[in-house]
Order: sequence, then C-alpha cells, then structure tokens
Amino acid sequence: MTLKQHMRFWAIALVVFIIFLVLLSNILLPFVLGMAVAYFLDPVADRMENAGLNRTAATAIIIGLFVILAILIIMLLVPVIIEQFLGLLNNLPGYYQSLHDFFLPIIDRFVDIPAYQQSEEFKKTIGQYMGEVVKGLGTLSKNIVGGGLAVVNMVTLLVITPVVAFYLLRDWDHIVDRIDSWLPRKKAGQIRMLAGQIDDVLAGFVRGQSTVCLLLAIYYGIALMASGLEFGLVIGIVTGLISFIPFVGAIIGFVASVGVALVQFWPDALMIGIVGAIFVVGQILEGYVLTPNLVGEKVGLHPVWVMFGLLAGGSLFGFVGVLIAIPMAAVVGVLSRFAIDQYLQSPLYGAPPPVDPDSAPED
Repeated sequence: MTLKQHMRFWAIALVVFIIFLVLLSNILLPFVLGMAVAYFLDPVADRMENAGLNRTAATAIIIGLFVILAILIIMLLVPVIIEQFLGLLNNLPGYYQSLHDFFLPIIDRFVDIPAYQQSEEFKKTIGQYMGEVVKGLGTLSKNIVGGGLAVVNMVTLLVITPVVAFYLLRDWDHIVDRIDSWLPRKKAGQIRMLAGQIDDVLAGFVRGQSTVCLLLAIYYGIALMASGLEFGLVIGIVTGLISFIPFVGAIIGFVASVGVALVQFWPDALMIGIVGAIFVVGQILEGYVLTPNLVGEKVGLHPVWVMFGLLAGGSLFGFVGVLIAIPMAAVVGVLSRFAIDQYLQSPLYGAPPPVDPDSAPED
C-alpha cells in the first residue's frame, strides 16, 4: 500500500469517527464517563493485581467503592449544592442593586455618567430585567432537576456508567493487547512510542488535574463556608471543579466570592479581606504545591491549547465534547510535535542528510 493510500485510509477513518460522534453524541455520555473512570482507576487495579488479587475481584472492589462514594456524594452534597445555587440565583437582583449602589459613586468620580443612568427609573428597569433573567434561570434549573426526562437520563447514567466502567476496567489489558495486534507491523514500534507519549500526557494531566480540582473544590468549599460567606459552599465547589480551565476558575470564583462578600460584610473590610485571602492561598497552593506534584510541568498541554480544545469540543459535541476535549488535545499535541520533528529532519525543511558513520572518511 502506497503512502497516498495510507493517508486516504486514515482520512476516511477520521471522518467516519467524527460522524459517529456527531450522530451518537446524545447517547455517548455514560460510555465516555465509563471509559474515563476505567482509565482513571486502571493503575489502582494493576497494583491490586500485582499484590496477588484476581483482576475481576479487584475490579469489583474498586467499582463498588466508587459507586458507593458517588451515591453518598449525590445524597449528601448535591441537594445542598442545588439549594444554595437556586438561592444564589434568587438573590442576584439584590446583589446587583447593592453592587450598583456601591460602585456608582466611585466610578462617577472618574467618569462622567449621564444623569439618566443614575436615575431610579434606570436602576428599577435593570433590576426588573435581572429579576426576569434570574427567574427564568431558576425555573430552568428546577425543570432540569425535576423533569421526568432528566430523571430517566440520570438513572440511565448511574446504571450504565458503572457497568461500562466495570467491563472496561476488568478487560483493560486485553483491550490494549488486542488493539496492539491490529497495528501495522512496519510502524508498530513508532505507533507504540506515540501511544506511550499520549498516555504520559493524559496520565499527567487528566489524573493529576482531576485530583487537583477535587482538592481545590474541597478547600474552597470548606474555607468559604467557614468564613460565613453566603453560598460559599456552592461557589467554592464550582470554583474548584472548573479549575482545570486555566485561570478561568480562579477568576470566576474570586469575582463571585468578593462580590457576595462586599454585599454581605460591607463595611467590615476584615471579612472581605479574609474572603480574598482564601483565593490568594488557594492560588499559591495550586501553583506551588498541587500542580507541580500532581500534574507536573512537562505534560505538553499549553493553557491556551487547553482552553481552545474545551471550547471547540463543547461547540461541536456539547458536554460529551467537553469530556473528550482534553484527550483529543493531548493526541493532537503529541502528533503535532511528532510531525514537526519529522519535518525538521526531512529534505523539505532542508536539513542535511544523516551521516553514515561507516562511510565517514578516516583521518
């Protein structure tokens, strides 16, 4: 098979794969989550298997503990988060009005704001508009949580995901060996090398960053709740969970927390400062302790590339696209670096041909 035929085959395979994702994106979520759980927990299963435990028994123990933990979190934490989230939505108009009244005199010292924008009518109109928006968001959230279709989808997700994770985790090594047997024999070594690099990037980023996000969610949630901040638990957990988007999670969490603190604690500057200090400590903890030790600095995923991958995946495939964005970004990153290395060593770049040591002239 010629190079042109190889390229045509893989191009067709890529197009078919993308069409498959687009057409079946609505049902892929439990399978993608199951695969992610299996990949995340495979090292644990390997350690238990090396310790002498049967692979099936190890998988059953791991998935069983994972399901129990997930159920406990859903039963204990999710209702509190939903209650705080709906309460935050209902209080947004009041927060807006308070912040408007707080910042308007400060801004007016530096910017000449038209009188109509300072009028009671303007503030009333904006307040009503914000109220309608928040009311709509609250209704939508309640429908999402309480809707029959959402309940069916949630039950399906909770049932299918552990089953998929169990079978994939149990048969992970066999699946890898089977895929390895399908590799083109002439390029098998090169493909294994690239697959190893991709696995290193994914292991460093997905497993490491997931742990970082979980620890940050626990830290921010407990710290903000302990400070007495209204809705501190939901703000802290959301901040931690979206910290995998570089800088975005910290900025959103900081703005939301300090905004609520200004309304709740003003003029107590000490309490506002404590809320701000929580995020300063969190950023120091993330940048100098968690990320270097759990993620590492050589995963090869630039923050801009991560943000682009998340936005592109979400735009193309919705929530499933967000889940597969980082793995796809890792694959594209590794393959791009490999392609650049090949180009730099090719005649197309103008690099000198490699010197054969056996044919080198003797002195």
